[in-house]
Amino acid sequence: MSGTREEPVLVDTAGALGPYVKAVRKGQQLRIDDAAALFGISVDTLSRLENAVGPVRHDKLLAVLDGLGLSMPVGPKEALAGMVPDPDVPRDERG
Repeated sequence: MSGTREEPVLVDTAGALGPYVKAVRKGQQLRIDDAAALFGISVDTLSRLENAVGPVRHDKLLAVLDGLGLSMPVGPKEALAGMVPDPDVPRDERG
């Protein structure tokens, strides 16, 4: 699915991923029930993910990310640090 191109974020807390996912979903003008159906998950699961309330299985998380056109790189922090822009540096000043 195509949609808004959000800036990458570093997810360093349990509550950091949900709001990002929700913003991307809304940017793609998907209602939560429509998105859940497209991703093959329940509305409850998507709601728990977006609101960081309760557990969400990894396979369900990956289905949501894939459905929204997102990915989740995994590797050493040092290697991935350069992938995420510093939010304190204005976009027009980034190299």
